[in-house]
Amino acid sequence: MHYVSTRAAQAPSQSQQSQQFSDILLGGLAPDGGLYLPEHYPQVTGAELNAWRTLSYADLAYEILKKFATDIPDADLKALTAKTYTKAVYKNARAGENAADITPLRVLEEKQVAGGQTKLILQALSNGPTLAFKDMAMQLLGNLFEYALAEKNAELNIFGATSGDTGSAAEYAMRGKKGIRVFMLSPHKKMSAFQSAQMFSLQDPNIFNIAVEGVFDDCQDMVKAVSNDLPFKAKQKIGTVNSINWARVVAQVVYYFRGYLAATTSNDQKVSFTVPSGNFGNICAGHIARMMGLPIAKLVAATNENDVLDEFFRTGVYRVRKSSETYHTSSPSMDISKASNFERFVYDLVGRDSARVKALFDKVETQGGFDLSGKPGSDGDEFKLVAQYGFKSGKSTHQDRLDTIRDVADDYEITIDTHTADGIKVAREHLEANVPMIVLETALAAKFNETILEALGVDAERPSGFEAIEELPQKFVVMDTDVAKMKAYIAANTGL
Repeated sequence: MHYVSTRAAQAPSQSQQSQQFSDILLGGLAPDGGLYLPEHYPQVTGAELNAWRTLSYADLAYEILKKFATDIPDADLKALTAKTYTKAVYKNARAGENAADITPLRVLEEKQVAGGQTKLILQALSNGPTLAFKDMAMQLLGNLFEYALAEKNAELNIFGATSGDTGSAAEYAMRGKKGIRVFMLSPHKKMSAFQSAQMFSLQDPNIFNIAVEGVFDDCQDMVKAVSNDLPFKAKQKIGTVNSINWARVVAQVVYYFRGYLAATTSNDQKVSFTVPSGNFGNICAGHIARMMGLPIAKLVAATNENDVLDEFFRTGVYRVRKSSETYHTSSPSMDISKASNFERFVYDLVGRDSARVKALFDKVETQGGFDLSGKPGSDGDEFKLVAQYGFKSGKSTHQDRLDTIRDVADDYEITIDTHTADGIKVAREHLEANVPMIVLETALAAKFNETILEALGVDAERPSGFEAIEELPQKFVVMDTDVAKMKAYIAANTGL
């Protein structure tokens, strides 16, 4: 399997720089500023789906990943997935759920309606070491990185940005790994107290936390600026774990297959997924699963008040907000106004025309967005094609979150986090008879206790080991958005 940049001037078959999985594993952006995608999406047959219904999560991950990572020996890949997806790693399951299932499903409600039955299902993705769905991919990424670096006797300096969950998931996956350092940016004082403590309490010498005076988009822009400085990137051996990293996206494809197979009994059935969405990485994995042939009816992007993606899927207009226009909300991991992975979907939407993609995203940088509505003066009319990819959307507010958290606690006796509440609120607006709706759980409620306390009047339950995390000593530095200063800080701490 070969990979192409969304902005490539020519196809890999015409290029001397054709990339395989291991070639792009340790990087983020392609040298031309685009994102990597496979030359084509491997197709999954009905016979394969049938065979996969009885597999463990680790074995399912192996079957899917080997379609993309064709340059990693089968035995090595199987060992990596077996090491990653264990009940010991994903041990924080709710009472009554089997940790060995890794991503257990819970049916929340079934209702008889005209034409059949609606079903709302929660897929738990937050049972890993940092209690967020990011662990599903990051734990694998840590093991893949260590494997690849050992093969090359090399080292890697990870430079990333987080709005809350990516950072802790990356740091817990990479702490103590040989040959790896992590430099993680986060928006200063804009994460929950639990999220901050998870990251900043790590004392490992290979972990560097930088709190940036700004919002997440400022952090993300700095990561892109450093990644686009190719000489610096090469000298400092910079890689990324942000969701622009292809290995992270493809690891997330696995749980869409798992959710579908667990919720159905035959391949003629369809399901839909609702995905709390900020940077478009999570739902992008669903798009890829659907393109591979997984029978997904709808992919519903649920946003908070930062509704850039909802606006696009309603109107065809992609309008990036400025930092000053980005709201600080009670679902802070989605406080994002420039969705980095959205480019991967747009690449497919415009027929994999890399010149179009480059022009559109150049316009994002110069004019703040683009318009594919087809209206006079627009940049194209591809919005009319969105429906064939199954995308729908909706948005949620703080009051919606409070109401949904209360409803779910009252009706189903479980406590959900704020982002998952956004997902359930929007999912209810898109229920369809005889098509189960699976909501991807984003995090455990303990990570956002301030809002849980507001909604329910009681603290969220914490898994063992997290009881007083906010009281631990914290190690971090505060910096402004000066890219030159950031580069100097990285260089000073790598010694390269």
